[in-house]
Amino acid sequence: MMIIVVDILLWTIVVALAITVAVKARPHLQPTLREGVVDFIRLLPRIALGVVGAGYIAAAMPNDLVGRWLGADSGMMGVILAVIGGALTPGGPVVGFSIGAAALKGGAGAPQVIAYSTAWALYALQRVVLWEMPVLPPRFVILRAVVSIPVPFLAALGAMLLGKP
Repeated sequence: MMIIVVDILLWTIVVALAITVAVKARPHLQPTLREGVVDFIRLLPRIALGVVGAGYIAAAMPNDLVGRWLGADSGMMGVILAVIGGALTPGGPVVGFSIGAAALKGGAGAPQVIAYSTAWALYALQRVVLWEMPVLPPRFVILRAVVSIPVPFLAALGAMLLGKP
């Protein structure tokens, strides 16, 4: 039910933005629609592959191993392993979230998967090395990385305190 509500909300936002562009900036409507359709067509196969890939990863993961190392009972050691895994996971959202979904299916605990996805989003090492370091000043990259370190741990702790989702 919640997914339908989110879908309706997102489509409502899309329609409202399209109407706004049509009324306030009519010449931009057609190129904007074209770009949106092209992005949608480009992303659709990636999302489909990610969802199917997550199913294969979940089937290939040994549930007893995932449950032991990343399960709800693994505590802070599982969170630490998840944070390291998130930092080392290359790729975009299709890869990161697919692995997180597969880990949940395989018996990982919600706090551990939250720590994994937060670490992946904040400091995936390949992104830091390939994008941030060449573009941004080194002092900024270091400061951003250092202040981001506690965030996945705090997110996991918050999930542990809130209880089972």
